[in-house]
Amino acid sequence: MDALWVAACPDEAERFFSYLSTAAATSLVRGADLQIMFGIGGERDLSERELAHLSGWRHSAPVRVGNAAWTQRQIDVYGELLAAVDRLRGQISAFDRATRAFLVAVADTAARRWTEKDQGIWEIRGPEQDFVYSKVMCWVALDRAIGLAGKLGAEHKVEDWNRARDEIHATVVRDGWSDKARAFTQYFGSDELDAANLMMPIVGFLPATDRRVVATIDAVAERLTDERGLVYRYDTSGGVDGLEGREGTFVLCTFWLAQALALTDQPERARTVFELAIGYVNDLGLLAEEVDPDTGELLGNFPQAFSHIGLVNAAWAISQAEQRLAAPPS
Repeated sequence: MDALWVAACPDEAERFFSYLSTAAATSLVRGADLQIMFGIGGERDLSERELAHLSGWRHSAPVRVGNAAWTQRQIDVYGELLAAVDRLRGQISAFDRATRAFLVAVADTAARRWTEKDQGIWEIRGPEQDFVYSKVMCWVALDRAIGLAGKLGAEHKVEDWNRARDEIHATVVRDGWSDKARAFTQYFGSDELDAANLMMPIVGFLPATDRRVVATIDAVAERLTDERGLVYRYDTSGGVDGLEGREGTFVLCTFWLAQALALTDQPERARTVFELAIGYVNDLGLLAEEVDPDTGELLGNFPQAFSHIGLVNAAWAISQAEQRLAAPPS
């Protein structure tokens, strides 16, 4: 939604939100978790199966159809959805009654379930954890719902939402920080880094000038990158994701680093990271999900919307930072 807005595509942003709300609306009504993904036509059943007769690209079996993560609990989605709504706040004059009820339910669910463990944004197949990013996005859900309360007819909810939002913030700042790692970590009780925490200043959980945010950005840049400076999602050697083997550096996470650096008013450093990432576009100007740390080849889903979303948002943030620094003092 942010990328569509930055790219001056408000009509597409509104249509995308309409798709999201239509596909997702029945989940909470049925008392289930908010489903995290849907088919392109809004399909809900994405049951995964293996196609054993196929060897896979470069023998990367097993070949799978569907995605088992469709049944996962990822409590960050409440924040993702309400942040999308908030982005359209000025464009939507009023919500119909069903949409208002659904969005209030999203905020109420975030307030109730933020304490629960989940499988996180990276859809781990290992044990559920108290992922820091998931908690942060529950904070985002409530923060945006409070701002939207008037349009949702939910002014009576604001006191409770405020209370839950403040509790989440205090808990993350206390339990998500590691003195040993000198950074916010992947989950409570861990010393491992996670590039998703670069989103903290991007979503407004903490200001980009906060010393803990700056320390986390620096920790990711120093200890969660390959020799080129491309960013990994997290260290797979810890086994948190329940999968074997290594993975490539993640293009979106590299753009997150550039965006976070821009927010700290370090546009030159941000531009260096940005230009490193865009150096991997192919002859069609497209990016995949990952880059092989050994060969520099593109890996994973292709073309990957995540990567291009990160590109647009990082470019915008760098442009804004350069304008701020160039502006004469007031």
